[in-house]
Amino acid sequence: MADVRLGYRKFFQDSFPAPHGVTFESVDADGVPAEIAVPEDAIPGRYMVYLHGGAYITGDPQGYRGLTGTLARRLRARVLVPDYRLAPDAVFPAPVDDSVTAYRWLLAQGAAPRNVVFAGDSAGGAMAVSALVAARDLGLPLPAASIAISPWANLEHTGASMVTLDAVDPSVSRAGLRQAAAVALGNAPLSSPLASPVFADTRGLPPVLIQIGGHEVMLSDAIRLAAKLADDAVPVRLDVAPGMGHVWPLVVGHHPAADKAITDAIAFAEEHLPKA
Repeated sequence: MADVRLGYRKFFQDSFPAPHGVTFESVDADGVPAEIAVPEDAIPGRYMVYLHGGAYITGDPQGYRGLTGTLARRLRARVLVPDYRLAPDAVFPAPVDDSVTAYRWLLAQGAAPRNVVFAGDSAGGAMAVSALVAARDLGLPLPAASIAISPWANLEHTGASMVTLDAVDPSVSRAGLRQAAAVALGNAPLSSPLASPVFADTRGLPPVLIQIGGHEVMLSDAIRLAAKLADDAVPVRLDVAPGMGHVWPLVVGHHPAADKAITDAIAFAEEHLPKA
């Protein structure tokens, strides 16, 4: 697994390099290793908590510097990226626990919840909702908003697009997701609310933006997540990018649809954060 994770990081670093004008600081977030992306013109007190993807098995803050650095620069916010524990070394709910711990640490450093937004992609996109459910249940004040990019929202994989769009996007398949879910969950059921937020009680969460590609196997379950949030009276916006594959915003600067997704995400965050 160490070799797999190192290869994953190197691929991301080579393919999506960190932008200029952003520095990266390592921090200990109450026992959770993490990294903060700091843009040159950061607005004092403005933060994003970003939860990386990788199917709960791979991924780390260093590999995501291209995307988190871009978000930091565009939002003019410090971006905290927890290096949450990964399977099979740690299974659910370890990633959610670590994400909530990092958020609690950020609040303890003086960050005001109204000045914080959450975001994440794939597995991290699901946790952009489920970590807030866990934080709410612990009585923590919730952030201003959350952005779920290509969320892996239903580990039962029952959405119609899991069949109709399987093999359309070569980066993600139903079979691969099933294998990853078995590793990540351990003995937990596929319908565990913190793993599959389509089954969670999401009442009281802040506004959520869901961005999903029209060619993703996760499309139907992202739509189901949006419906669940709406049913629970959570303000929600669902953006479907026609023809796009899994986590297409990674190619920001190289594709108009990715540029639009990042612009829309920043605008959504700005809408719910205090004015600079």
